[in-house]
Amino acid sequence: MWKNNTLGGYIMQKPTIGVQMMMLKDKIAQDGIRETFKRVKEIGFSTVELSQVEMTAENVEAIKSSLEEFDMKVCATSAALKPMAPGIKMETLRDDFDKIVADTKALGCKYIRIGMISFDCLGSKERIIEYTKELNEMGRRLKEEGLSLYYHNHHMEFAKYDGKYLMDIMAEESDPECLGFELDVHWLQRAGVNPLEWIKKLEGRTKIIHIKDYRIAQTFDMSGGIEGIMRAMSDVVEFAEIGEGNLDMKAIIDLAGETGVEHIFIEQDNTYGRDPYDSLEISATNLRSLGFEDRFNHSNMCCSLSI
Repeated sequence: MWKNNTLGGYIMQKPTIGVQMMMLKDKIAQDGIRETFKRVKEIGFSTVELSQVEMTAENVEAIKSSLEEFDMKVCATSAALKPMAPGIKMETLRDDFDKIVADTKALGCKYIRIGMISFDCLGSKERIIEYTKELNEMGRRLKEEGLSLYYHNHHMEFAKYDGKYLMDIMAEESDPECLGFELDVHWLQRAGVNPLEWIKKLEGRTKIIHIKDYRIAQTFDMSGGIEGIMRAMSDVVEFAEIGEGNLDMKAIIDLAGETGVEHIFIEQDNTYGRDPYDSLEISATNLRSLGFEDRFNHSNMCCSLSI
């Protein structure tokens, strides 16, 4: 997206690049919120997306305090529509709408994202449509609160139902004014589709994306006979630090700016024994080498809600 500048010309929007705090949930449990946010800022990042951080009153206050102390911003929070599976306890928009809204506003944030479809919807086009329509209604209610709802993809959204991707069904069965999409480029690649094409396809509905690289492991477990080897070969795809895999991250980030994306978050689901801070350092170094260090500073893009 090209935005008018004060001189009457046009400049490309520069999305911020920050950290999805799911990567650091164990650090938060071990060291606390303040120390974890401090370390993220020391690595160079000033924007975060919250996920798998328990939103107790104490934690919300600790996050607010850390944001102020380290000059950082929360640009998206996370919620579920309903429990992911029976027996899983979590805050949901169905049951905890007012609290989720209050917490998000308290952090000066305007985006709430759904991390994954509820498992009981999978395998049924009818249940997927019902789920999407309820998401759409939640998005309408959040819009009345000045907030926006986004859905985050994995690869399962590219299973086909009557010849259509689940992702296409969700897009068609929802109102662009009520539901956006948080595209995860690794999972798009793992699904067998082109991340660049999907960023273009959902232009205007995508203000947030996730990045992690897509790496093929150099070796794999060859025990277990031919059946074990064949199973291991299907598991050679790994989550990788930015610049350590096969995705064209410069093209992805450049296109994000051209299509109106506001925030990009590094979300490396597995670091395979490496300290996640070290993984973030590697990603930061490689992003700097691509010329994106200026995206680490939240002042380049307004991500906060006026409260």
